[in-house]
Amino acid sequence: MLDFTIQQELEKSLTRHLQLSVKLQIIHAERIHGGDINETFRMDTSQGRYFLKLNDAVKHPEMFARELCGLEELRQAEVISVPRPVCSGTVGNRAFLVTEYVEKGAAAPDFWENFAASVARLHQQTSPWFGLPASNYIGSIKQYNTPYSSWAVFYAMNRLLPLAKMAYDSHRLDSSLMQRLESVCRRLPELFPEEPPALLHGDLWSGNFLVSSGGRACIFDPAVYYGHREMDMAMTRLFGGFDTRFYYTYQAIHPLEQGWQERLPLCQLYPLLVHLNLFGGSYYSDVKDALEHFN
Repeated sequence: MLDFTIQQELEKSLTRHLQLSVKLQIIHAERIHGGDINETFRMDTSQGRYFLKLNDAVKHPEMFARELCGLEELRQAEVISVPRPVCSGTVGNRAFLVTEYVEKGAAAPDFWENFAASVARLHQQTSPWFGLPASNYIGSIKQYNTPYSSWAVFYAMNRLLPLAKMAYDSHRLDSSLMQRLESVCRRLPELFPEEPPALLHGDLWSGNFLVSSGGRACIFDPAVYYGHREMDMAMTRLFGGFDTRFYYTYQAIHPLEQGWQERLPLCQLYPLLVHLNLFGGSYYSDVKDALEHFN
C-alpha cells in the first residue's frame, strides 16, 4: 500500500493535471516488479489505471522531472509508442512519476519489422546540435547533455571521459585502461562517420520495451538525447539483443553507414562504463575488451 501522505498528494496532483472537476481517488495500489532504484506500482483510480514510480528525491534530484521531459520528447515525434506521462513531483524526500499504464499483450506477426520501422523514423528526427538543453539520467547516473556540433567531441566530453573519471576515482578503472580510453577519445573524429544528430531513446535494451495489448512495441525508461544513431543500435545488441528481423528491416528503411558493426564496441563503451560504475566486477573486463578493438 502507499503511504497516506503520498497518496493524498498523488490524488491532488492527478486531479490538477487531468483538469478534473471532481477529485480523483486512488482505489488500490499494487506493487509490481521494477528496477534497482525505483519502487513501482499499478494504481487503480476513479479515472482509470496508472503506473507509478517512487524513489529518493535527495539521492536522485529531478530524475523523474527529466524522465517526464524525455517521454514528452519521444511522444512529440509521433512515430513510436511511449507511455503518456501525466505528472511528477515530490512529497518530502520522496519523488514520484505517474504515467499511463500500458497493458501487455501478444506480439503481432510483424512485431519486429514494425518496431524497427518505428525506431528508424525516430532516428530521422533531428536537431542542430548533439545533446539536449538539460542533463538527465541513465540508470542512477547523471547523464550530461551539453550541446556540441561535433559528435566526437560530445561523446568524449559528455559520455566517455566523465564516466571513466568516475570509475578511476572509485578504483574501478586503473591508470593503464584510463590512458587507453583517452587515446580512443582522441581518435573519435576518424572512427565515427559524420551523421546529423538523431533523436535517441538512449537506453534501448530489451528490458526497456514491452509488447502492448495492440501487439506493438512500447518503449519506456528513456535516457533521451540527440546523438549518433549507432548508439541506440549498439544498445540493442547488449544484454540479449533484438531479433534479426529488427536489423534487416532497419537497414532497409534507414541504412547505417558501412562498418557500423565494427563500431559496436565503441558505442557500447558508454553503457559498459555505466555498468562498471554501478556494479564493478566483470564489467572491467568488458570495458577492456571493447577498448582492444580500437588501440
